[in-house]
Amino acid sequence: MARRARASRDRQSAPAGAPASPYIQRRLSYFNPLNEEDLVRLEAQVDWILEDVGIAFRDDPEALDLWRREGARIEGDIVRADATWIRDLCAKAPKKFTQLARNPERSVVIGDGNQVFAPVYGAPFVRDFKGGRRYGDMDAFQKLVKLTYLHPNLHHGGFVTCEPCDVPVSKRHLDMMFAHMTLSDKPHLGAITEMSRAQDSVDMAEIVFGADVMDQNCVIMGNVNTNSPLLVDRVVTEAARVYSTRGQGMIVVPFILSGAMGPVSTAASVAQAMAEAMMVCAYVQLLRPGAPFVLGNFLSSMSLKSGAPTFGMPEPVMSNYAIGQLARRAGLPLRCGGSLTASKIEDAQAAYESADSMHSTMLAGANFVLHSAGWLEGGLCTGFEKLIMDADRLGSYQKVLTQGLDTSDDAFARDAYGEVDAGGHFLGCGHTMRNYQTAFYEPKLSDSENVESWEEGGSKDMRRRAYERWNAMLNEYQPPTMDEAKKEKLAAYVARRKEEIPDAWY
Repeated sequence: MARRARASRDRQSAPAGAPASPYIQRRLSYFNPLNEEDLVRLEAQVDWILEDVGIAFRDDPEALDLWRREGARIEGDIVRADATWIRDLCAKAPKKFTQLARNPERSVVIGDGNQVFAPVYGAPFVRDFKGGRRYGDMDAFQKLVKLTYLHPNLHHGGFVTCEPCDVPVSKRHLDMMFAHMTLSDKPHLGAITEMSRAQDSVDMAEIVFGADVMDQNCVIMGNVNTNSPLLVDRVVTEAARVYSTRGQGMIVVPFILSGAMGPVSTAASVAQAMAEAMMVCAYVQLLRPGAPFVLGNFLSSMSLKSGAPTFGMPEPVMSNYAIGQLARRAGLPLRCGGSLTASKIEDAQAAYESADSMHSTMLAGANFVLHSAGWLEGGLCTGFEKLIMDADRLGSYQKVLTQGLDTSDDAFARDAYGEVDAGGHFLGCGHTMRNYQTAFYEPKLSDSENVESWEEGGSKDMRRRAYERWNAMLNEYQPPTMDEAKKEKLAAYVARRKEEIPDAWY
């Protein structure tokens, strides 16, 4: 018993290695609960919003001028357009595309039957088992980048895994980009909050990949939210002009709390999300036909008593399924949320809400999943233990998606029945010995030992095991190799831009 317990503890504390696959190539069928009549009615609602209600493009005359030149109907800042034209423009976006990573073995394919998991994005706070809740800083940010790089079930670095609040807002994007580019060699996103920050991101990506490679490939993407309801602000349109005109990717996500930024009914909010995102996709294709685009959905229910967002509830779960079917019909790659919860710590609420949210995201066929791991407190906080716990479970989703049910000759194990008598057992038969290493997914953080072994090991719950695991991973972290000339050029760019940009904390 003691030997088994020690072996289990050693396995749990060992740092993760390189991923067997840089992204998921799905075999499992999609879950499509809506029938044709449902889908036609939803698409008619989308078309009505595009043609009769319209989408505001605010505070960006250049965007309105482009729409006007192309023949859209403009009234003030409201843009209305023929739905067939908008859908034809959206059809110019690729159904799938590759985002190159600095390490070519980690490049990801987004769209079609492929799925990519990325960590939490945008939290101003962090939390861990020993340090508690606190504002994010650059030290925490760098640790999260390293952990994302190390974990085999996270394919993409995301970008703002936490806000480094000890660095001025006007400059922190430079340090974050440098960290992603030097501490990891997985693909990542870039800054979008201000046009010059988006340009810095694209310029730094050009240093890493070179102008020739960048002209022909997607090497970086921007992730933006529409300002629901029915508003596209200049943050979105200016970011699109920076990224899309260079042939880089744009992820556009309507963030809709049903009952606040959208109607209280899920069907109406889903149609609104489709209309908002498709309108931006059309705008992107006007800027550069064929530019990579990912249609996003972040629809949450809310407490109508307090106004607080709720996660893992049946309404957003259903919205994932619906948006998945609609995105495939539109021929666009899809982004949905992942392991979402309103819980403040890694407790039962966090587990249930995150599992329901992530499971529906998986079955819906989301091609790019931001917030796959680490999300706490409605997105206000990144949990170090939550990151590791969520990523551990992503491995089980990955096996379901990539393997499904094996019905090969070996899987039917006919030879095993020749070895095992009635009433016997299969533990030592040839089929078991051939397959025992890969037959079952073994979550590294789950403790399946008996209670005596668990008590002997300190009676640790999963939070404590996750805490020990991420610390062990960081202790053994080694940065990926990088061309020193490129690294020096990146550092010089960051230093120069920091000299040029005044400090600003908002």
